[in-house]
Amino acid sequence: TFVTGSADLTGPSRTTLDKVAGLLAQNESVTAEVQGHTDNQGNDSANLALSTARAKAVVAYLAGKGIAASRLTAKGYGETRPVASNASDAGRSRNRRVVFVPAG
Repeated sequence: TFVTGSADLTGPSRTTLDKVAGLLAQNESVTAEVQGHTDNQGNDSANLALSTARAKAVVAYLAGKGIAASRLTAKGYGETRPVASNASDAGRSRNRRVVFVPAG
């Protein structure tokens, strides 16, 4: 997850991504779309750009851990695919996320 308005990875996010990097390293044939998402705060175009930046930040982090960036496609979806209600802080926090979707 991310802080509002930011594509900076948090400490807990890095810990999770380190585990993902380990799994990807053990399964070299796996490719995935890295989907970035936002809450509904701000305007649509800014959220789309932010969600793309979040996905790209994750791909860059994993590439720094030795995972071939060619295995990962960064795609931003803005606020269009919430997993929780944006009516509460907790829900908005859950919506600021990145999701891995295996390709193929």
